[in-house]
Formats: sequence, structure tokens, C-alpha cells
Amino acid sequence: MKVAFVTGSSRGIGRGIADLLREKGWTVVYSGARQERPESLPEDRDYFPCDISRAEDRQAALQYIIHRHGRIDLLVNNAGVAPLERRDILEMTEESFDRVLGINLKGTLFMCQLFAREMIAERRAGLPDWQPRIVNIGSMSAYTSSTSRGEYCVSKAGVGMVTKLFADRLAGEGIPVFEIRPGIIDTDMTKVVHEKYQRLIEGGLLPVKRFGTPQDVAKMVLACAEGLLDYSAGQVLDADGGFALQRL
Repeated sequence: MKVAFVTGSSRGIGRGIADLLREKGWTVVYSGARQERPESLPEDRDYFPCDISRAEDRQAALQYIIHRHGRIDLLVNNAGVAPLERRDILEMTEESFDRVLGINLKGTLFMCQLFAREMIAERRAGLPDWQPRIVNIGSMSAYTSSTSRGEYCVSKAGVGMVTKLFADRLAGEGIPVFEIRPGIIDTDMTKVVHEKYQRLIEGGLLPVKRFGTPQDVAKMVLACAEGLLDYSAGQVLDADGGFALQRL
């Protein structure tokens, strides 16, 4: 059975991704930054804590997966954080910048590096039915200015380049790499600005006039995971209700 590791999957988009993969027959390792198992996660879910900003956590997660399941077929880099406090770009602190980029950008980059090395080793060892893939969860903030959370925008723009770099490097190894950019998704992260986004959506911001859901993103991950998009390695998929369309 193919094995997937979904970071930041105790809730929100990551939980939606992990649950759909599991429903479709994947063995899924759920993960979150906190050591304790989330109360909302059923006992039959395989859970391993991992703060992706920490090298020792990244290594421990990979070792756990290989020891318990013997392989890794899919890495979904979903873990990410918003600033603890929204501040104008002129007031953004170095501490907030370091925290957000340490998780969203540095963590994602080195997760790709670590797991790609393992995937290459598995190919060379002749692992049967081997076709691993990596999916990075970015954001429309990669190209959309939000001056009250500049560090988040910078981090997600960086994830876009991380995807390009690994897609380029790993294509010859038979490992497709993709990026999915969610738009306005109904999760805990958007609760603080839910009313604002609701007004914008009703005012015509999106051609598809509703919040996105974790399931909308999960379906795109599934398409990548099942090999439906392998010839499009390195491409960005927008899960944004049409936000990226240029309209008059």
C-alpha cells in the first residue's frame, strides 16, 4: 500500500487532504507541530508530531515512516503558519519574519530535500510499484500583496521557487513535484477575517462566489498523487475560485 505523509494535517486544509487520501486507500501519516495527539483526531489515524522548522523533527518523522511503513510515496508539505499578529509592513518585526519563514519556507525546502533523498534511495533499491511525488501547498499570497502580513506573502512566494527548483532537479529522478495555491479557504486561519472576505466574495471578488473548502484543495492533491498530472510536473494549480483570472 502506498504511504503518504501530510504535514500540518491535524486540522484545516491538511486534515482534508489526509482524510481524502485515506478514503481513497492510501496509508496516511498525519502530523502536527504539537507533541500531544490532537483530541479531534480519531485513534485509528497514524499520527507523528513534526515541527518542520526543526531539523531533528524532520529527520525523526522520516525515520518513523520508514521504520513503520517501509516506504514513502507522497510528501504533502502543507504545514504553515500566519503571523501571530497582523501588522503593517512598516511595523513587521524580525521575530515574526523569522518565525513565519522558518516554518513556511525553510521547513518546506528542507522537507523536500530530506524526503527526495529517501525517494531516490528507494528507487535505486528497486522498490516495487514505485512512483513517488511531492506536493507543496502554497497560497495565492505568493503573488497577491497583503501589507498587513508581508512575512506570509514572502514565505509563500518562496515556496513557489522551492517548487520550481525541486521540480527541475527531480524530474530526471522520476519524482514529479507540484504546487497548489489555495485562495480564500474556510479554515481556522481565515476566521479572523471571515466577514471581510465574505463581503469581498459577495461583491464579486471571485467568479465562483463562495469560500473554498479543504476538500477543494484535497481533490487537487489527489489528482497529483494518483499520477493524473505527471507530465505537468512543476506546474501551479490554483484552488482559488477563479481569483487568478484577469477580468474586466
